[in-house]
Amino acid sequence: MKQMMKKTAVLLTLAMLAACATKSDVKPDGTTDEPVFPKPYSVTFNKDRGTFPTTDELSNVKAGMTKDQLYKLLGRPHYDEGMFDVREWDYLFHFHTPGQGTDNVTTCQFKVIYDNKKFARSFFWKAVDPVDAVCPPSVGNQNTERFSLSADALFVFDKSGAGDMNAEGKARLDELAEKIKQFDRLKAIRITGHTDRLGDAGYNQILSERRAETVRRYLIQRGVPAGIMSAQGEGERRPVENCSNALGRTELVSCLQPNRRVEVEVDGSGRY
Repeated sequence: MKQMMKKTAVLLTLAMLAACATKSDVKPDGTTDEPVFPKPYSVTFNKDRGTFPTTDELSNVKAGMTKDQLYKLLGRPHYDEGMFDVREWDYLFHFHTPGQGTDNVTTCQFKVIYDNKKFARSFFWKAVDPVDAVCPPSVGNQNTERFSLSADALFVFDKSGAGDMNAEGKARLDELAEKIKQFDRLKAIRITGHTDRLGDAGYNQILSERRAETVRRYLIQRGVPAGIMSAQGEGERRPVENCSNALGRTELVSCLQPNRRVEVEVDGSGRY
């Protein structure tokens, strides 16, 4: 009996360690710098199949919701999230996307992270199939509004965190949040960060991603639906202004300013 109990304890310990290895490093305020997603098809709900959420369900996902509220809206999490102090819920969602994906279906993972008081605070998407899909995808007919925000106005130069945002940038995002909330119906919001070509390309890619993510989190705090927003970075790959290398450093930095930007695309119906 003692030997059996020891084996059981070892197995439980190994199971707990395995579960911990798949979890994100979640801070008390419900944020994480590196979300860790489970293997896409290790779903323990609905026979590994995931579900097809509606646009209305996703548009109602907001920061500050409780687990009971999200359970009622999206259903139980699709993965084995552990037993104690669970602060991450993961879902496997499918979307009907005619002409895109596998058999006209795009698949994405969606993660909800809770703070230490168990209120939802952070939300993340990850493309599964196709691996380069935009999640959540645009579905059906809608108007697309594009907003371009100067990164120089949003952030201190070469910075990307919430504490690095300028007062002018916050005011512009507050205004944008109000415009977005005036849409009659929202289907998807894509936030894309861009940099200029100065510096290392790898560094610029990370900088663009972090700026887009910071903007996404800020808009969530201002009441924009979290479930339909995605953030990504394009680094220096999509400039809107080309400048000669013959320019002096100060002039070149100024010339390249339009390339340092964060673009927000809003798919919805009705206009502000």
